[in-house]
Amino acid sequence: MSDETPEYGATASPAAAPDETPQTAAATIEGLRREVEENWNKYLRIAAELDNLRKRSSREVEAARKFGAERLALAILPVRDSIEAGLAAAQSADSATMLEGQRATLRLLDQALAAAGIREISPHGEPFDPARHEALSLLPSADAEPNTVLEVVQKGYELNDRLLRAAKVIVARDPSAA
Repeated sequence: MSDETPEYGATASPAAAPDETPQTAAATIEGLRREVEENWNKYLRIAAELDNLRKRSSREVEAARKFGAERLALAILPVRDSIEAGLAAAQSADSATMLEGQRATLRLLDQALAAAGIREISPHGEPFDPARHEALSLLPSADAEPNTVLEVVQKGYELNDRLLRAAKVIVARDPSAA
């Protein structure tokens, strides 16, 4: 047998060596106690760090929930100001000026939505996609391919490629189908 492998029935513990004195055994025990205490302190520090991480993450999630719409709110405030100015000017402005003001306000709103990652879905002429479109009716059409969007009744919207609202559409069907 090799020197590294203990014989059957022998223990590998240094405390069980037959030539060990009580003083060396006590020193070994004291060393092990220090090691246990050191490991326990490491465990306590790591547990405290983990608890602090959980608390910090919880605060960050709460702050994100509380202030997550801040960017959208800041982008929409000029739209509100524009609507308010339009209402104030409605008493003295002519219809052409009012119409141009409404168009400018709509452009501001579109810019605010785009800044917030909101994209319009207006699928006129595209193939019908039930994941992004809501079919309100089917109309026979000789001009359009079957299952193509003929008309968009209400635009849909996506937020960072996630559907917020499906586009409500009228879909073409084969005129020969009953």
